[in-house]
Amino acid sequence: MATKPKTSKFMQPMKPSKELATVVGDIPIPRTEVTKKLWAYIKTNGLQDAKNKRNINPDENLQKVFGGKKAVNMFEMTKLVNKHLS
Repeated sequence: MATKPKTSKFMQPMKPSKELATVVGDIPIPRTEVTKKLWAYIKTNGLQDAKNKRNINPDENLQKVFGGKKAVNMFEMTKLVNKHLS
């Protein structure tokens, strides 16, 4: 009898909150895809800080995800985004 391979937590589809869905879409997707879509959005909209590339200067949509912060570093971003996944 074959056993089903375990899916890692990062690969399990997660449902984005209403705020996060405006950036990454509203279908359940794995955390890894959420991160890819966020970075694509950040780069497309020029939200990466010009002097310190580790910082993000969120637009109106991302500020809702980042708790209204005016600047977020890329390490803090993961923690803030996790609050919007269920």
